[in-house]
Amino acid sequence: MTFPFQFKLFNETFYWHALFETLAFFIGIRIYYFLKKRTSDPISDINRIIIMIGAMIGALIGSRVIALLENPAAISNQTFLTFFQNKTVAGGFLGGLLGVELIKKIIGVKISSGDLYVIPIIVALFIGRIGCFSMGIAEPTYGIETSFITGMDLGDGLYRHPVALYEMFFMLLLFIFFHKIRNRNLVNGDRFKLFMVLYFLFRFLIEFIKPYNPLFLHLSSIQWSSIFIFIYYSKFINRFFNRLNKTLLLQ
Repeated sequence: MTFPFQFKLFNETFYWHALFETLAFFIGIRIYYFLKKRTSDPISDINRIIIMIGAMIGALIGSRVIALLENPAAISNQTFLTFFQNKTVAGGFLGGLLGVELIKKIIGVKISSGDLYVIPIIVALFIGRIGCFSMGIAEPTYGIETSFITGMDLGDGLYRHPVALYEMFFMLLLFIFFHKIRNRNLVNGDRFKLFMVLYFLFRFLIEFIKPYNPLFLHLSSIQWSSIFIFIYYSKFINRFFNRLNKTLLLQ
């Protein structure tokens, strides 16, 4: 394999990454509307649209800010173009979450709105990470050198952890898990909260096998974002584990 993966069209060379990013967005949206038609949604269509706009604006800002903080030493050399080009999914989730909560307060929606997005997000992430993997070391989703069996040459002659593949495998596990619990009687909003906690737990741990730049206390901006999510959802985490303990005791 030669990284990054490219194809030619009309005598022009394109990266597969752009195609998979577009597919991820398109398929994710289609799955969302497919599920929405089969779900009794307590939130009106107009409020859903407003909330989605809040999520997109928050994700746009958050993905760039967290990506900027991934390399603290280069902050002073940033231009608007480099700031806009760099982005991270974890920052997008964090910014999107804050954008949604802000918009919901403005329009007066107090109902949890995230459960409907879980499966579309998982599918979109899986597809998007195919594109990230296709870029090799040209995309900051590769790992440190390793002698482990999964090590791959991603374009620089070194055997590295294929972090994008790890995330794709994790998304597959999450898809199976959330499909298994689709009929469970959970509190509205708990599926999204559970997804966020599990995803950021994965991102917190996977950072240790990536060549990251520490932001503070030897932790990266993505790891600090993960800690923020754990604190933000601490009540849910506590309630979830209490319920899990009670279930195990009854068995």
